Amino acid sequence: MSGAGKKVADVALKASRNIDWDGMAKLLVTDEARKEFATLRRAFDEVNSTLQTKFSQEPEPIDWEYYRKGIGSRLVDMYKEAYDSIEVPKYVDTVTPQYKPKFDALVVELKEAEEKSLKESQRLEKEIAEVQELKKKISTMTANEYFEKHPELKKKFDDEIRNDYWGY
Repeated sequence: MSGAGKKVADVALKASRNIDWDGMAKLLVTDEARKEFATLRRAFDEVNSTLQTKFSQEPEPIDWEYYRKGIGSRLVDMYKEAYDSIEVPKYVDTVTPQYKPKFDALVVELKEAEEKSLKESQRLEKEIAEVQELKKKISTMTANEYFEKHPELKKKFDDEIRNDYWGY
C-alpha cells in the first residue's frame, strides 16, 4: 500500500474515534434532522470502512520464481522489468487547501449561530419561568395586579372602553 493511502486511512480512523455521535444526536430536535444525521453517519461509516479495507492492506508480493517455472524466465523477466519500472505517483492533496477557508468560515458562522441560539434559549427559559409564575398566581390575582405587569393591555382595554368598542 502506498504511504499516502495508509496515512489517509489512519487519519480517518483517528477522526472516527474522536466523533461523539451520540452526543451530537442528543442535540437534534426535529425528526428530519435526526434522519439527515443518520444518513451522514451511515455515509461516514461507509467511507471509513472503505478506507480501512482498501488502503490498510499491503499487496501480496509476486512470486516471480513460481511463474518462471511455469511460463519461462524470458517472459517473466520482461513482466518483472515492466512491473518494477511502474512508479505510482504520490498523492498530493489539492482539495483540502481549497475547502479549508470555506470550512473555517462555516465554523465561525456555526459559533455565531450557537451563541445566538443560546441567547434565544435563555430568553425563552426566562419567559417560560414568567409564564409558570403567572400560572401559579392567576387564580388569586386581581385585574389591577395583572395590568401592573402588562400596562400595554391596560392601555388597550382603556382605549376600547373609551371608544365604546366592546368587540362586537
